Amino acid sequence: MSSALSHLLVLGGARSGKSRYAQGRAEALAGELIYLASAQAFDDEMRERIALHRADRGPRWSTVEAPLELAEAITVYSTPETVVLVDCLTLWASNLMLAERDTAAATEGLTRSLSAARGPVILVANEVGLGIVPDNALARRFRDVAGRINQEIAALVEEAVIMFAGLPLTLKPKG
Repeated sequence: MSSALSHLLVLGGARSGKSRYAQGRAEALAGELIYLASAQAFDDEMRERIALHRADRGPRWSTVEAPLELAEAITVYSTPETVVLVDCLTLWASNLMLAERDTAAATEGLTRSLSAARGPVILVANEVGLGIVPDNALARRFRDVAGRINQEIAALVEEAVIMFAGLPLTLKPKG
């Protein structure tokens, strides 16, 4: 597969257009499209969101659920013939915390798998550090974990953008 894109991080707030932008970037590339989903459907509203996202992607996409083992899924599915889209790192962080996993070790595993990925990987994450300081320890820990993950991934990828009102702002240009 010939592609100018190696790895891209797409950040943004809730409903900023980050998933739509990431999907469009992936679909513009040649190759099989693999969607690594970290969301878990714990309630009806989340089940509906997941169904809408899946329907929006269409038949070109293969979906792999990876709520915890994201690094392993990237290792398995990243090939020169595939484009992998990870949506989203923030839900993955939440899943890790709920499962009482070592988030630092998991993030290290993720960066290793990205470094070894054989095809382009596009990662989506929420930017949760732009608001007020949360009023409880768990929420502050979550904000800190998500921020550290975003920093680690942003340092590794060749390109990073943040979405505001559906508009991409380049943070780290490729090349």
